[in-house]
Amino acid sequence: MKNLLHKTILVFGLVLFLNACTDQFEDVNTDPNSPETATPDLLVPRVIREPIYEWASKAWNYGNVVMQYTAKIQFTNEDRYNWGPQTDPWRDFYNALRDISNLDSIASQAGQSNYVGLALVMKSWMYSILTDTYGDIPYAEATLAKGGVFSPQFDTQEEVYQGVLQDLERANSILGSTSESINGDILFHGDILRWRKFANSLRLRIHMRLSNRIDPSNAMQAILDNPTANPIFESNAEQAAVQFLSESPNQQPLYTTRSGSFDEFRLSENMETVLKDLGDPRLFAYAQPTSDSQEGVISTDPDDYQGVPNGLADEEALQYSPSGDPLKGGSNFVSRVGLLYSCRACDPLASPIAAQAMLMSYTELQFILAEARERGFITSGDAETYYQNGMEASFDYYESRLGIAGFDEIVAVIQPGDSYFQQGSVVYTGTTEEKLAKIGLQKWIALFFHGMEAWFDWRRTGFPAIAPGPANVNNDRVPVRFMYPTDVQALNRAEYEAAVSQQGADDLNTRVWWDVD
Repeated sequence: MKNLLHKTILVFGLVLFLNACTDQFEDVNTDPNSPETATPDLLVPRVIREPIYEWASKAWNYGNVVMQYTAKIQFTNEDRYNWGPQTDPWRDFYNALRDISNLDSIASQAGQSNYVGLALVMKSWMYSILTDTYGDIPYAEATLAKGGVFSPQFDTQEEVYQGVLQDLERANSILGSTSESINGDILFHGDILRWRKFANSLRLRIHMRLSNRIDPSNAMQAILDNPTANPIFESNAEQAAVQFLSESPNQQPLYTTRSGSFDEFRLSENMETVLKDLGDPRLFAYAQPTSDSQEGVISTDPDDYQGVPNGLADEEALQYSPSGDPLKGGSNFVSRVGLLYSCRACDPLASPIAAQAMLMSYTELQFILAEARERGFITSGDAETYYQNGMEASFDYYESRLGIAGFDEIVAVIQPGDSYFQQGSVVYTGTTEEKLAKIGLQKWIALFFHGMEAWFDWRRTGFPAIAPGPANVNNDRVPVRFMYPTDVQALNRAEYEAAVSQQGADDLNTRVWWDVD
């Protein structure tokens, strides 16, 4: 009897213990550092950082090269247009767009319109890049895998841009309509007004992009007529640029350790010629003196800055001699990319915080407005004033960034004198076509390292003249789009084929819808 009583007490105690453990089981086994449900502030840093860093990388690998800011002296495939199907920005952007969709859904359910507005702006910016890069793309069905859509239909570029413009207009209207603070915002640091200004400035860019297809006059003027309802960038301080930091994860993604990769890219002869002909001091920001010159941060002799022709074969590019003397050929005789963008393993003077990843600048906006006013799309303002503002903002920007890097010798000479603006190739005189050419040239100079925006804009305007290099493999044509990624061709074959049938051959020379020849 005594043993039975002891057994009963033991079993009863064990049951109580197990019940107690079960009651606390969920709490004990929940990792507070790995939440099972996301809040908007946890998603925001990633949806900003990942696509923007990919955009900065595309500037380095393709945007600068195809628009002949830089040229390659080895592994010259990009410079020769030997481009195959391109995985990015497709992969990185669509990955981020899935997170954007989750952010939108979570914030909408919580009634947090500021986060929804942020999501809409980032979504719109990414889709505009994707469609300008590839043409027709999945849009309406792109992020519906949770709903069972695994083979999304490709929408036409016209349809994509209709949706993008609607989303940007909605973002502008709802940002600031609720009171929650935006946390995790590495772009505008929670400044709601700057998000609205980016949304509306981006609308102006897009309307100009489509201007050869759709008259943008009413839409652009409506934005400018009500600056309270539709604020836009008013200075360099408000533009959309992510500040790189010295530590991960916001560290500059471009060759922080690999000096060999950095050294493949050099100043383009085309950019060298343009800047020298203008006496443009941005030469000192965009390039370094040659190693052969034995100068340091800067040289006062323009001959110490030498570029390489674009589109050379590997052997010719690596041995190129600016002087024509074969004994003075090779990397020591051509200029590296400017110190603002130098890798930390390449030069002890390289700054980890001076460069920025630029989504859209105040400079660009001013040139957009100058063109719009010159072409009669808008009646607000003065084309010459916008044009002058754009140039001055570009010089001011480099003065500021070079100052942050501590390159005081370049800061001292980066601002041009009045004679720069008064020379015939710069001063705002001539026919409408001549004025548009001047706007286009100055815009091209200013868009250095702005992702692939200069390439997109060149396809629309033809400014400046870009001549394929002698070893190009695209029949002397500058590419006008990327080819779709191979995994898209394989995994979404039917919709891919429908897109190709609708848009045209999946090659580098098929123009996108807005790119009217």
